[in-house]
Amino acid sequence: MTVAIATAMAGKAVEVVGEPVRAAVAELSRRVRERLRGRPSGEEALVRAAADPTPETVATLASVIEHLMADDPGFGAEARNLWNQAQTNAAATNDGVVNVLNGRAGNVIQLRDVQGDLNIG
Repeated sequence: MTVAIATAMAGKAVEVVGEPVRAAVAELSRRVRERLRGRPSGEEALVRAAADPTPETVATLASVIEHLMADDPGFGAEARNLWNQAQTNAAATNDGVVNVLNGRAGNVIQLRDVQGDLNIG
């Protein structure tokens, strides 16, 4: 979630499925920008990511966002709630598949239209 927000804030295109998720990323980006005002290190991370959106500068901005959420648990819960609502409202179109995963996972497998045997192991 924080990487998607940081990427959007850096001005790079974010591949998200459906309008609810795009709207959530835009709203979260707006709220994070508001929270960064008056925080020099956060503002600097945003300026650097926007000027040169490399994986490193976006990761630094994502880390700043994670710290914002950790420092203000209410904001963190609000951000996660908005993100989760958008993910829940995501819908597949044109025979697409939506896979929503929240949390950490060692391995994730997404399948569609499997015909025959399947052995994973």
